[in-house]
Formats: sequence, structure tokens, C-alpha cells
Amino acid sequence: MLRGGRALRSLRGPGAGVGPRGRGGAAPGRPLRVAAPRSSDVFRELGPALSRLGQTLREQLPGPGGWDPQWSPQSCPPPEQADVVVVGGGVVGWAVAYWLKALENQQHGMRVLVVERDPTYSRASTVLSVGGIRQQFSLPENIRLSLFSAAFLRNINDYLWVPNEPPVDLQFQPSGYLFLASQRGAATLEAGVKLQRQEGAKVALLSPSQLKAKFPWINTEDVAVASYGLENEGWFDPWSLLNAFRRKAMSLGVLSCVGEAKSFITPTEDEMQLMARDRVKYVNVRLPDSPEQQPVACAIVVVAAGAWSGELLATATASLPGGSLAPLPIQPRKRYVYMWHCPDGPGLECPFLIDTSGAYFRREGIAGNFLGGMSPPEGNEPDTGDLEVDHDFFQEQVWPRLAHRVPPFQTLKVRSSWAGYYDYNTFDQNGVLGRHPQLQNVFVVGGFSGHGLQQAPAAGRAAAELLLHGRCSTMDVGRLAPGRLLHGEPLREAAIV
Repeated sequence: MLRGGRALRSLRGPGAGVGPRGRGGAAPGRPLRVAAPRSSDVFRELGPALSRLGQTLREQLPGPGGWDPQWSPQSCPPPEQADVVVVGGGVVGWAVAYWLKALENQQHGMRVLVVERDPTYSRASTVLSVGGIRQQFSLPENIRLSLFSAAFLRNINDYLWVPNEPPVDLQFQPSGYLFLASQRGAATLEAGVKLQRQEGAKVALLSPSQLKAKFPWINTEDVAVASYGLENEGWFDPWSLLNAFRRKAMSLGVLSCVGEAKSFITPTEDEMQLMARDRVKYVNVRLPDSPEQQPVACAIVVVAAGAWSGELLATATASLPGGSLAPLPIQPRKRYVYMWHCPDGPGLECPFLIDTSGAYFRREGIAGNFLGGMSPPEGNEPDTGDLEVDHDFFQEQVWPRLAHRVPPFQTLKVRSSWAGYYDYNTFDQNGVLGRHPQLQNVFVVGGFSGHGLQQAPAAGRAAAELLLHGRCSTMDVGRLAPGRLLHGEPLREAAIV
């Protein structure tokens, strides 16, 4: 279960009418099933036969007419028409696609296409993340999104298990986030905990003496107060979640292709009599290793391109009549992750620790390895043109802070490192979720500034409800709508790691 040291209390799950296969029935609130799919002896006996039948059909049916669980999008060019085009095949894009099919009223009624330009995910924020989930935020919208996602992950096989396939195993490690605050930040942290509890999160406040008693290896000399998540926090494997969403969505009929959305096309002057001008009629998809572009007619476009959402929207709408649109302030921000070995460091009780300085770390496995890093100082952002790692940044900025907080880290040895991207909302560091204020059939889901992975299940559900019903009924996240960008009304999130 998703918990941090105490028994997980039953929560009202995110299912709200969506059951094991995305339609009907079971709500979460039961333990995470990772050992075996829900099956009886009958299904186990049918399994090999169904597998052989599926292989026979794939061999005999012409074209890409079935679901290929290995996902070979290179052999599937974009179709000429789709009801919904999701631009971006990261975890957020696939979550949107999954929920659209899971919530639609008519089975096989909606044609959803996911367009991803990099099937290797070599630069994707999803797979380069450290995989944390928490509810310790300063805004109710972020707390709600992460609580929903925690309940979803706890019962993931009720949603994303594909019949006749192995169960989903996220390799979840339950452990609370531990935020440390100095005297200067104590009031902000305490106010955040009060709000988190009001929203249903289980978070404890610890005095320096309580902190030292629970984690004796922490240097508490400059810590005024700490907050510790008791349930629904920890970390998991990002790739497993992405792949689970993708496999389930494709099993429900979602289409996918490799390509890059290059431009949006609005109606012509003659067509304006039948449809509004401020709508996208086609998405031009450039095929890989080719100058050719395939126009895909669509009713709705979902921009879920992660760190490149702002650039995508600017490029895709540059040729639209009527002047340029207000910019979407989502940009890539490069962040370094370092892995080090310290056999004398914290043991299995190690939380996901966020220091007063902004440095963070968590345990990786059980052999004395740790992952961590820190955001760079304001105004000193690294170049995003590559994924090269700055090792001096660790030596000069990160290590001294870690060694101060955890004295055994004075002897740590760095073993590896990598860099990844935040889809950073420069306006207020919060997610953007809703209809574009100037293009009535374009929806934006992005800008989560480092917590998109953990909030993807909830953000996907919210976006799907907005598309299908015009409102989000599962949780109140209306303030995240893109209109606040146009009106200059920021929502500040204080707990950005």
C-alpha cells in the first residue's frame, strides 16, 4: 500500500464508476495488487489458448489492425482523422488518452490518437524522474491531485491491468516525505500542514527533538520544525507507470504514431460559415526522418508535450490568422540527479528528505545507494540544449549541504548521474489544465514543474472529464485553467523541489 510507516486508512477512491477494465464498478481502497492478476482457474486455463489465438490473428489479419502489446508505432502512420489528437506520449498524454476511453459512454465510440516524436523517450521528463509522490503542497489543487493519484496507484491493477497480461508492478517503496524548515520557513511549513490535513492528507509535525528521536542520523541544529508524510507517499518506477498507461490505453483502442506535430490549421474563409474560426481543424504531423507531413482532421487537440508544450504551441500556431496567441509559459528546465554510495548512511527507514537548503535525497534499493540533487539558484539555470551533467554542481553545491545534514554523507562516493527536464511553468510553477483561452477546441495539460509524474493519473482524469462533460466532477481543480495566465492571476506553489 502507499503509506509511510502506518496503516493506510481507507480512502474514497478515484474510480467513481470506473472499474477493473475502465468501465463500471470497483472503487479503490484496497491493497495494491502486485503479485497476481485477478483471475480464476478458468482464466488461467484459457490464458494459453487466448495467447495462441491472438498470435494467429496478428499473423493472418492484414495491416496494423489489432493491439500490439509491444507497441510498434513506426509501422503505423497517423490516420487521416481522429476525434481527439493528444500531442505528447509521456505519462500525462497517455493518462489523458486512457481516461478518455475509460470514461466514454459508447465502447469504441471515440477515436483517440497519441502522437509522440521520440519513441525511445531519451529526453522525456517521465522516465528521467526520481519517481516520488507526496501530498505536501501549499495549494489545495496539488494536494487533491496527488491524493487522487495515490489512491489510483494503490489499486492500479483495478484500472490498468490488461487481461491475459502480467499484473502491473510499480515497484512502489512506501516512505514519507520529510520536509525540514528553518526558523525562517517554519510558519510556511506549518500553514501547509494545516491545509494538507484539511484536504485529507496524513502529515505529522515534528519538533527538533522528535525529529532526532525518529531519525538519529539527522543533524537538527538549524531545524526549527519538520513535516513528515504518514500515508500515500514514497517513490515508484516511472517507466512502469508510463508503460502501464500506454498498454491499457492501446488495449482500449487508442491509436498511436511516431511523429511531430508541426502546425495547427484552422478553418478556411468558406468553412467559417460552418465552424468557428478559433478552432483547430487539422494537426499537421511530420513523419520521422521525412519532410512529409500528414494532416490529421480532428475535433479536439490536447497539448501534453511536457517541457516542450510552450514551444509546440508557439510553433504550431505561428501561421494562424489574426496574429499570435498569448504565449504558454511552459519551458524545459534542466535538473541533475546524482546517485551515490554510502554504506554508513541511513537505512531502510530513510524518508524522501527535503533539506532547508533545497537539497534532497532518497534511498535507492537496500545496498547503501541514494539518489538526490538540488535545483540551481534563481537566475543560474543550466543550458537546456543537452543533457550533460555538471559534476562540479554536486561537488560545490549539493554535497556540502548533504554532508551538513547527514554527517555520514561526508564519505559518500558518486557512482552515476543523469539529467532530465522539468516542464516548468515560469508563471507560477503550477500545472495548467483546461481549455486554451483563445482556441476553443485545444486543451492544455502540462507545466507541473516537477510533479507531473505523480499527478498524471489525476490530471488525465480531470482533463478527460473536461473534454467529455465540460466540467471536472471528481475534484475541484478549476483554478488551474489556462485563463489565469491570460489574466495575470498566478497561483503560487511554495513546495517546489
